[in-house]
Amino acid sequence: MAELNQDSGKGGKGGKVRSKKNGGKVDLTAMVDLAFLLITFFMLTTSLNKPQAMDVAMPDKNVEQDKNTDVDVDEHRSVTLVLGSDDKLVWYQGDVKNPLQGPTVIDYSNEGLRSVLLKMQKLVPQQAGGKDVIVVIRPSEKSVTRNIIDALDEMKIVDIKRYMISNRIMDDEIELLKKENLYND
Repeated sequence: MAELNQDSGKGGKGGKVRSKKNGGKVDLTAMVDLAFLLITFFMLTTSLNKPQAMDVAMPDKNVEQDKNTDVDVDEHRSVTLVLGSDDKLVWYQGDVKNPLQGPTVIDYSNEGLRSVLLKMQKLVPQQAGGKDVIVVIRPSEKSVTRNIIDALDEMKIVDIKRYMISNRIMDDEIELLKKENLYND
């Protein structure tokens, strides 16, 4: 509660004796209650920003089964992205030793990675009998995390349904990166 005191400012011995008037009092209880009700209302009705995250399904770690199991994928369906240094990557379709298309150096721009993915998304069903494209992302030791994120963003933008991040990069792919000067520090 607040209290307002008014003092006449005359202090002395003589003069008339006046009765003291009590100053006005302001009760702030109702205003504090209203403030807390408004704060509570706005806190409960405001939607908080949810972080935007991409769901990536990761396989279970079963080391014994992984060593003995190789997955064969139709070379017409597979497109491999080998991430190199300097924000560049090499892509090819099929096998690295005998590719159906590529290898070609591109960047992560709309004219680079996105145009290749859109082209392959239309071409692969014609080559593979209506089956969709499978993209394999292979980051090298010289690529940075931002490159993987950019590649995953492009998968989402282009709406590629099947893609994977491989932790194994073949020696032939490293040689390919070295030949294209994409294996630099």
